[in-house]
Amino acid sequence: MNIRKLDDNFSATAQIMPDQVKAVAAAGYRSIVCARPDNEEFGQPSFAEVARAAEAEGLQIVHIPVSGGLGEEQIIRFHQAWEEVPKPVLGYCRSGARAGSLYATLNK
Repeated sequence: MNIRKLDDNFSATAQIMPDQVKAVAAAGYRSIVCARPDNEEFGQPSFAEVARAAEAEGLQIVHIPVSGGLGEEQIIRFHQAWEEVPKPVLGYCRSGARAGSLYATLNK
């Protein structure tokens, strides 16, 4: 994982695999936000697979799939989740860009 720390409460990374979730928890993250739609690319794990691994580690996880640009619905869902999930949060998608873009909407 190549994790980019955006601030003390949020970092972004590319796709995480279920077997990497233990390392995410060990790094101190308390929640995960997945901005990647299922079946976007052959071989990617489903959100459900990552969620099972996250829940086994005691992490909260939220799925806010983004295809293309951010829409109002995704921004609203992210803001709601942000208020509810424990910090720090690791956001992921294929490259980390969409997860970072969701976080950037908090600063507007």
